[in-house]
Amino acid sequence: MTSQYSTHCDSTQYYFAQRALLSSGWAKGVLFSVKNGQFHSFEADSSPTTDCHVLSGPVLPTLANVHSHAFQRVMAGAAEVSLNPNDSFWSWRDLMYKIVQKLTPDDAHIIAKQLYIDMLKAGYTQVGEFHYLHHDVGGKHYNQLGEMSNQIIAAADESGMGLTLLPVLYSHSGFGGQAPSAGQARFINSTDSYLALHQACDKALANHARHKLGICFHSLRAVTKPQIETVLSALKQEVPIHIHIAEQQKEVQDSLAFSGQRPVEWLHNEIGLNERWCLVHATHLTDAERQAIATSQAIAGLCPTTEANLGDGIFPGVAFEQDNGRWGIGSDSHVSLSIVEELRTYEYGQRLRDQQRNRLYRADQTSVGDNLYQQALLGGNQACGVSLGLSQGNRADFMVLDESHPFIAASEAKDLLNRWLFATNENLVKDVFVAGKHIIKDFHHQQEESSRLAFTQVIKKAMYHA
Repeated sequence: MTSQYSTHCDSTQYYFAQRALLSSGWAKGVLFSVKNGQFHSFEADSSPTTDCHVLSGPVLPTLANVHSHAFQRVMAGAAEVSLNPNDSFWSWRDLMYKIVQKLTPDDAHIIAKQLYIDMLKAGYTQVGEFHYLHHDVGGKHYNQLGEMSNQIIAAADESGMGLTLLPVLYSHSGFGGQAPSAGQARFINSTDSYLALHQACDKALANHARHKLGICFHSLRAVTKPQIETVLSALKQEVPIHIHIAEQQKEVQDSLAFSGQRPVEWLHNEIGLNERWCLVHATHLTDAERQAIATSQAIAGLCPTTEANLGDGIFPGVAFEQDNGRWGIGSDSHVSLSIVEELRTYEYGQRLRDQQRNRLYRADQTSVGDNLYQQALLGGNQACGVSLGLSQGNRADFMVLDESHPFIAASEAKDLLNRWLFATNENLVKDVFVAGKHIIKDFHHQQEESSRLAFTQVIKKAMYHA
C-alpha cells in the first residue's frame, strides 16, 4: 500500500478514508476514486486496496469562500486603534482608501497569492473575489485592459486556488449617481468600460478549468438602475451576480431618503431577485426583506468576522433558518481566514443577541455544527458557481483533518463537526486536495516560504513607508 498522496493526472487514483462526510452523510470505510480531477466513484463499508492512498484522518468537503477583497488582507489588524469615539465602518474605510493608493499590480499579485495559500490551508478551495481595484493611482486604465484582474488570476493559478472572479462595477459615491471621491479613483468604471473589462476577464479565464466568472455591482449607492439593467441585459449568461447590500444603517437611511425604499426592498421590487444573486452582508432587514431573499432562493453572503470587526450588526440568522434561507460564508476583509472562526462567530452572535443557546439549526438537522457546515457548503457552491462536496461528478476537492487531535480522534461522527467548530482553536486542516491535486501537505504549501517573504515586504511598504 503506497504512502504517498497523488497529484492530479489522467489515470484514476484511489483513496481510502476511515471516515468521510459524503453528500449523503457520514460514512465509514470509504474507498473513492478520482479521475481527470473529478470524483469518479464512492464505496462505503470497504477496506483499503493495495493500490489506494490511505488518508490519515476524517475526510470532509472543502468550502467556497463567497466574498473576498484580496488587497484588504494587507491592512488586517491595522485599524484597531481608536481615533474617534464614534469609530465605524466609515472611519475604517478612510484608512483603506489611504492604503490602496500604495499598491502596484505586483503588490496585488503578492497579496492575493499569500491570501489564497492561507485560505487553502484553512479548507477553502474556491473564492469569490469581489474585485474592484482596477486602475492606477490616478484612476487611469493600465495599458493592458484588466491588468489587476490578471494579477488575481495569476495568484490563483500559482497557489492552486479555484477562483470565481467578480469584476466590480463601481461608478458613484452615493445614491443618485453622486460623483466619486478622490479615494475611489482606482475603482471607477463607466458602464461601457465595465462591459469591456468583463469581456477581457472572460477571455483571460477561457482556458482555466477551476475558474469561473461572475457579474458584480459594488452596491446600490455605487451604481444606478439603468446601469444594472444595461449590464444584466448585455451579460445574459447564467452566472452568479454579487452585490454589497444593507451592510450599514447609514446605507439603509440613505436608500430610504433617495428612493423611499430600503436597499433589499428596492432591489427586489425594481430589479428582481433569483437564485443567481448573492447579497453580501444583507445585515439590516425587515421581515419582508428577509422573506423575499429566502423565497427568491438568493444567497445571503455572510462574513461574520468582518461584520463583527467593522461593527456592522448581526444578521437575522435564526429567522432566516426558519425561512429555509440559503447562505454562504466569506472572509471579506480577511481579519480571519478560519472556517471555524467564521461559523462559530455566526452562531455565537445569534446566541448573544437572543441570550439562548443552539440557534442555527433546522428541523431536519438539529446538530448546529453539521447544519452550519452543510449550509455553508451549499450556499458557497451556489454563490461561486461550483459543485464542491464528496459526490460523483463533482470536482475532487477535499480536506483531511488532523486525527492526532483528541477531539478528532475520539469523537464519533455525530459529534465530530461540533467538536471541531466549537472546541478547537488551532488549525486542524492537515491536507487539502484541489481537483485531485494535493495542494496542502501536512499543513504546508510548497510555495509558502517564498510567498510569505514577499508578502512581508509589501506589508512594510504599504503600512509603514511614506
